[in-house]
Amino acid sequence: MASTQNEKSDFRYNTGAAKVPWDAVAVKPDADLVKAVVRFLVQEGSDAPAYAAALRKVEKAVGELFKVGRPASKLSLGQNVAAVEDLAKTMLGVRYASFLVNWTAGYDIALDMAGVKPGDEVIIPAITFIATAAPVLRKGAGVVFADVDRQTVNMDPADVARKITPRTRAIVPVHIGGYPVDMDPIMELARSRGIAVIEDAAHGFGGTYKGRKLGTIGDFGAYSFHEVKNITALGEGGILVTNDALGAQFPMARFCGFDLATPPPPTWLYNVSPVQARHGTFVAGNYSTTEIQAVALLQQMQRNDEILAARRRVARYLYEKLIRVRGLIPGPIDSADYGGTCHLFLLRVDPGVIRGGIQALKAKLAERGVTQIAHFCPLYHYRLFEELGYNRRALQQSCPMAEQVFFEEYTHLPLYDLPAESIDYMADSVTAAAQELAQ
Repeated sequence: MASTQNEKSDFRYNTGAAKVPWDAVAVKPDADLVKAVVRFLVQEGSDAPAYAAALRKVEKAVGELFKVGRPASKLSLGQNVAAVEDLAKTMLGVRYASFLVNWTAGYDIALDMAGVKPGDEVIIPAITFIATAAPVLRKGAGVVFADVDRQTVNMDPADVARKITPRTRAIVPVHIGGYPVDMDPIMELARSRGIAVIEDAAHGFGGTYKGRKLGTIGDFGAYSFHEVKNITALGEGGILVTNDALGAQFPMARFCGFDLATPPPPTWLYNVSPVQARHGTFVAGNYSTTEIQAVALLQQMQRNDEILAARRRVARYLYEKLIRVRGLIPGPIDSADYGGTCHLFLLRVDPGVIRGGIQALKAKLAERGVTQIAHFCPLYHYRLFEELGYNRRALQQSCPMAEQVFFEEYTHLPLYDLPAESIDYMADSVTAAAQELAQ
């Protein structure tokens, strides 16, 4: 969306008609900047002379374009950011959405709005990315690790129930690989005890659970658009959503508590207020995102259904090939109630059949040039938790399934836009490796 000639460049400044305006964009994008961006986004391929010739044409056209056009007058928190948020609300069916610098920023705000304070506890799965734990620790709260479900590597609702205490302030189900957590029992547990549910839907944009979009079932949900995700906002980006009335404060929570509804101090331009939470208030940070990120994400959000459909076709193909192989347990895949995003393809082995278990299979695949990664190491194995006084041995004993599946049973295969021959090679390599290791 192009900005209009009369658009104010930033709400902090009075940039209406003036002989000497104050423009928030101090150094305007010029032709050289656009050329540099083009060279970065479209890099030299195998035919260097053809690339150089095409690049010269593009750079000449960019120069001509600047002779008749004008540079962008708004680079952050403008119309494109608003358009991302509007589209997210439509696609997800939520009241409030905020486009932020990354997933972690949205999660951080959600923890604050849930009222997480020092001394509270937040239950997260033992297997997840470190960002699910780090913001909890930075708030002075304690992380409680729930064991995982063997079939999905997602949070086990039964273990969550065992680990709730009077100090539990929030539960954070993580949709690993975009496959839905079983949300109904978690929501029932949380509602009966007044505990907030924050969905880590970093992998889950566009997925569904019993007809509801992942990220919209709990009190808050956050999505990631990091460069490795199904769709991306030029490398980083996140969206936080909610149907809770607290979501009306998302703009304040994203940007330093700027409060345009409250009269400013005398002769000043704006006020700054604390943000309301479920229990008290909190001081906002700055998680502003840029217009160019929004332009990229808008384009990819509009293609999300097409991208998911392609990933699901590959996942179905791999599942049908590998389910026939003795000792392999692929999936799970979509069903009437569970619609994943196929961000990752979960592959488990039966260690009673596959000699050496998953570590042996991973080594065989690495020999064949097939990259695969088990997402993620149980967090309590990190030095961070040891330094903070967490008892690793006790946590291992409290999460036996996480230990078993990570070290003995599962890995993930890639599902992004690989050529058909690469998909076939991967399936054939997994099959051959499993057959070599079958007892």
